[in-house]
Amino acid sequence: MIEHYQAVVSFIMELEKLKNVERRIKPLGLSRYENSAEHSWQVALMAISLAPYAEQKVDILKVVTMLLVHDIVEIDTGDKFAYDAAHDDYENELQSAQRLFAILPAQQEQKFLALWVEFEQSTSPEALYAKSIDRMMPVLQNLNNGGQSWLEHNVSVAQILKKNSVIRQSHPKLWDWISEQVIAVGNKVGLARE
Repeated sequence: MIEHYQAVVSFIMELEKLKNVERRIKPLGLSRYENSAEHSWQVALMAISLAPYAEQKVDILKVVTMLLVHDIVEIDTGDKFAYDAAHDDYENELQSAQRLFAILPAQQEQKFLALWVEFEQSTSPEALYAKSIDRMMPVLQNLNNGGQSWLEHNVSVAQILKKNSVIRQSHPKLWDWISEQVIAVGNKVGLARE
């Protein structure tokens, strides 16, 4: 039993490295960029908060677990900006997931890896819900910080709407509002339409 505790502690200490993974968006009111650990905490809480309003009921513990494990691969691969052409790096991220989850006892390793793959491949209502929440948070941040990361990376309104349309699946009414806000902010700060 002690070896299980040691393995879990080793895994948790390895996750400390996620605090050093810088993302491309700044927390509201701050000049520094957020880290992936901050993002994971915030999307987990957002998923819980929005669950009562979701289009479809989901197992919220499963969703939160997915949200907490899906970005830990960035310890090895770094953060990929959502609008970069090379955003999807499944094979490298899978290798990282396998390495990180292998630190855990075998049963947890298999469970976390399966949840990570399910999220990446969007193979369940929970995975779609989690993915929509993950995509929603940076959009909301940009809507509230003058489009900071969109402007810094020349992202167009069309790219924003296309990349984040998964939000419609879990929160269609919220997506309608978000879409309107993206267009309005895009016009205000001078984002390209296409």
